[in-house]
Amino acid sequence: MILRRIAFLLLAFTALASAQEKNKNPRLKDSFRQEKNGWIYLYLEGKPKEIGFQHGYHLAEEIDDAIKMFKLFTKQNTGKDWKFFREAAKKMLWVKVDLEYKEEIQGMAEGVQIKKKNYDYVDLTILNGWIELCQYYVPYLAEKMQQGAGDNKAPGNCSAFIATGSYTADGKIAMGHNAWVDYIVGARWNIILDIVPATGKRMFMDAFPGFIHSGDDFVINSAGILYTETTITQFKGFNETGVPEFVRARKAAQYSESIDDFIKIMTTENNGGYANTWLVGDLNKNEIAKLELGLKNYKVWRTTDGMYYGSNFPTNEKLIAEETTFNTKDSTNSPNARKARWEKLSELNRGKIDIEVAKKMETDGVDEVTQSPTPNRCMIAGRVDTDPKGCPEWGWSAYYPGGTVQGKVTTAELAKDLKFWAKAGVLVGEDFIAAEFLKQHPEYKWQEPFLRDIKKHDWTLFEAKISPSVK
Repeated sequence: MILRRIAFLLLAFTALASAQEKNKNPRLKDSFRQEKNGWIYLYLEGKPKEIGFQHGYHLAEEIDDAIKMFKLFTKQNTGKDWKFFREAAKKMLWVKVDLEYKEEIQGMAEGVQIKKKNYDYVDLTILNGWIELCQYYVPYLAEKMQQGAGDNKAPGNCSAFIATGSYTADGKIAMGHNAWVDYIVGARWNIILDIVPATGKRMFMDAFPGFIHSGDDFVINSAGILYTETTITQFKGFNETGVPEFVRARKAAQYSESIDDFIKIMTTENNGGYANTWLVGDLNKNEIAKLELGLKNYKVWRTTDGMYYGSNFPTNEKLIAEETTFNTKDSTNSPNARKARWEKLSELNRGKIDIEVAKKMETDGVDEVTQSPTPNRCMIAGRVDTDPKGCPEWGWSAYYPGGTVQGKVTTAELAKDLKFWAKAGVLVGEDFIAAEFLKQHPEYKWQEPFLRDIKKHDWTLFEAKISPSVK
């Protein structure tokens, strides 16, 4: 009884403190954060500067930690310091950011500054565009200096699917995605954004602290459009004058009312940054599509009865020949091995895909090529920290601390109400314990200041707050 009373008083005190903060900062409106099973749910609403301020205010500590981590990580991986990225972000990215997103990023800077974190709009632009800057722009500069110097720098991250018609249990859309990334980054990829903007559609998505977009891209909007993606690995190409991918992806989330809208937004002034196989669905038409988007080439597939999946392999022959160094015939590389597993799973589960089957597919730990039971890079929910071969396809050496760090799934029935299931942490094998790993692999000790444990959590249902009118 005493413990319950103490807990009640603590909740009451927290609620009072929160109300007082909102009175002092009217820009906070009804925004709030909640933590659950490894995730931070963040509700934001209002005009661009208000949304940005709320984001920066509620996630100031996480944004501070992320930027400090990236200052180490980007320097180690590219040889370029933060000053280089600030100059690149100002001259190349910021000038192509839409006004409303400039205001949102500036509002975010004000939010972190009020919490005594000394970052500005440039730092936050780098944060949003770090993949484009580090893994596309820097290799592009190297390629201009020496042919071949930009090879194999584009990431090979994530495993995803979208299905409908005869492939799903109810004949309606189902979608799933798991995020592959360096653990030093992925341990922080645990935000769920629920954004009600003054204009456009309400957005519900996973994200990274400080992102105005999803980043690994699992998104639902209130118009019934949902999308996800996987990267096209070993891609080469970049356009310094194009619109950043993070801007196009956010605009597509906020303003798409159809698959055609999505394709138009993503292909207009495309800079080639973060070249992806995009998987898109329209709940209103029960239609799905695959957009394979490079820099010079893109191709679209559409159907009302089928399944599209991605694990970093390209399929458009023209794009493969002109814009990648990808070897489609190597069955042992991670993208092709996972492609073989997707082919098998699509056959085994045709007509059965519901939310539980979707969860099983995104946590699948079978190596279709070798049938090895040890978690490795060739599984849908793969791991490289346990793989002695590393992942040479995108430059990860033996036992590199990287792999799947979380997963998300939804169905048409859930997505229409802005709901999805999410699972934080490694998806196969044992928990990743940073200290134990670094004892065994001191070659990665440079990551020690920011490498965190990544522990498994239960699948958790998240839903958009029942709030002001869904726009």
